[in-house]
Amino acid sequence: MSNSDRRQFMKKTTALVAVSLALGLPIGIDVANAADFPTATVNTTGLAVTDTTVKVGILHSATGTMAISETGSIQAEKLAIAQINEMGGVLGRKIEVIQEDGASDWPTFAEKSKKLLENDKVATVFGCWTSASRKAALPVFEKDNGLLFYPTFYEGLEQSKNVFYTGQEATQQILAGLDWIAKEKKAKTFYLIGSDYIWPRTSMKIARKHIEQHLGGTVVGEEYIALGDTQFGSVINKIKLKKPDVIYAAVVGGSNVAWFKQLNAAGLNAKKQNMLTISVTEDEVLGIGGENLEGFYSAMKYFQSLKNPNNEKFVAEFKKAYGDAAVIGDVTQAAYLGPWLWKAAVERAGSFDVDKAVAALPGYELTTAPEGYVKVDPNHHLHSKLRIGQWRKDGQADVVYESDLIAPDPFPKGYQ
Repeated sequence: MSNSDRRQFMKKTTALVAVSLALGLPIGIDVANAADFPTATVNTTGLAVTDTTVKVGILHSATGTMAISETGSIQAEKLAIAQINEMGGVLGRKIEVIQEDGASDWPTFAEKSKKLLENDKVATVFGCWTSASRKAALPVFEKDNGLLFYPTFYEGLEQSKNVFYTGQEATQQILAGLDWIAKEKKAKTFYLIGSDYIWPRTSMKIARKHIEQHLGGTVVGEEYIALGDTQFGSVINKIKLKKPDVIYAAVVGGSNVAWFKQLNAAGLNAKKQNMLTISVTEDEVLGIGGENLEGFYSAMKYFQSLKNPNNEKFVAEFKKAYGDAAVIGDVTQAAYLGPWLWKAAVERAGSFDVDKAVAALPGYELTTAPEGYVKVDPNHHLHSKLRIGQWRKDGQADVVYESDLIAPDPFPKGYQ
């Protein structure tokens, strides 16, 4: 590329950004033309980018115990990509999706990540759900310099150049949620229960420290159940004996169905027992049944019932795509943000190259997010709010608390 061509390219890129900002749109919508962005200039690292298309990966569990949670993420990412394509794509190129199934198996996530990055040469991947799947895939992304948009609330204690975390980390969910229930319910005793893998165990370690060292409370029990297990009789009996002020739960996937049904059958409903869960969204409630967790609380940054114009539009478009019975949970919404943030990164950088796109995204503000507003921090996490939702019998939640915007702090002092 000559110096004259390079100057012309940068001039067009600057004009593209200026027009998009003036329109109040995510960078590049409706104004990018592929002819203005030569493939040789916007793709210097051998990614699957042509003059007309760009390939991306979607990697979630479409089968296995985690499919109950991850199906919504797949739907949301595909919806965002379809909308972006309708608007002209990214740098004038339509997005083509290569979807792989992690099958609720952590080694499979690593294997499929390698395929997407090394064989398919995708420009980015939207994927993973559990921390175990992310931890398995992370070395592959770092080795191959791939780019992952990860949508799930998680334990924090991680930061990677190759990952943008569109869900909340521990200070935005665990600490803020415990502060709320301790104050609201005057709670002093807590029973911790989670599925047996890295996210629940690390989350409960953080929760215990906060309860004991900052809230002056006591943990009266702590249990972990194998992922996919459906037998909760023993732990329910222990909870009945301990009579905690709050059950603090991080049971995930299909196990949630058995957990809540057996709690309800044992008489431990919201009239007799407070519960705050950090793992139940509208997606899980579809399987659990609203009658089995009515009155319990979830700590999330998003609920489908949020009242704002962005969310009302998003819910309507999601239901148009997937049917009136479709529901939208916290991670589903965070997954929806991924393609839009990637589009912004690429068009701010004027390049699909991972290093350039990564460098361009921190500081970006997405005012069209269904949750209302997010800002990308230099630590690759999002500034978001915590919301507490109280579940209704119809499977939706009433938002009973909303925090101020919380800056992400994935390495909180005293909790590592």
